[in-house]
Amino acid sequence: MRATEKPTFSATNYLASVGKGRSIASYRKNDVVFSQGGLADAVFHIQKGKVKIAVLSVHGKEAVAAVLGTGEFFGEGCLTGQSLRISTATAMTDAKIMRLEKAAFARSIDQEPALSKIFVSHLLARTIRTEADLVDQLSNSSEKRLARLLLILANYGSGSPPEPIISKITQETLAEMIGTTRSRVSFFMNRFRKLGYIDYNGRIEVKTELLNAVLRDNPHIQS
Repeated sequence: MRATEKPTFSATNYLASVGKGRSIASYRKNDVVFSQGGLADAVFHIQKGKVKIAVLSVHGKEAVAAVLGTGEFFGEGCLTGQSLRISTATAMTDAKIMRLEKAAFARSIDQEPALSKIFVSHLLARTIRTEADLVDQLSNSSEKRLARLLLILANYGSGSPPEPIISKITQETLAEMIGTTRSRVSFFMNRFRKLGYIDYNGRIEVKTELLNAVLRDNPHIQS
C-alpha cells in the first residue's frame, strides 16, 4: 500500500474496537451509564445488553423514554448542542457499552460515509419508534401496551435475532414503562400466561403466540 493511500474504513470494526476517543466498559444490571443533569460529552453504543433511558420529573416521577438493545446508540443529544443530560441511562441487564467521545465521534461521522449511514439509520429508526410509542400511549389499552413492550424487550421486530427469554424485570418496572399500576400488570401477565403467550417464573419467556395475537389484534388484547 502506497504511503498516500488511506486505509479502508470499516464501520463494524470502528464500533467494535477501542481507539482514539473510543473506550469500552462493562456494566452490571442497574448500573447507571450517565445521569440526568450530568455533562453530555459522549455518545454510547451498546455492544451487548439492554439500556433504559428514563426522565425524572421535579416531583420524583420517572418516565421511561426508551428501551434500547444491542447495536443501538444513545446519548446522541450531545451532538446537537446539549450540554447536560436530560435523561438517565441505566443498564437493564449486564451490558458491554462503548463510549464515543463527542468531538472524535462527530469528526468520524463527518469523514466516514459508512459510519454516517449506520448512525442516520439509527436516528430514523428511533424517530419511527418514538412515533409508534406515542400512538401506543394515546390509542391502545394498557394490556396491549404491555404486550407490545414485552415483544420489544424480546427483540421481536427489531431486525436483531429475537431473545424470547427476558432477564428478570419487576412488575413495577413494567408498570412504569407503560403508564399503569403494578396490579394491572400482574393481572395481564397472568392472563397472557393462561393464554399461552408467555411463561413467567421470575424471568419472562415471550412466545411467538404473543406476536401473532398482537398482529391479528386478538380480542384478548383489545385495541
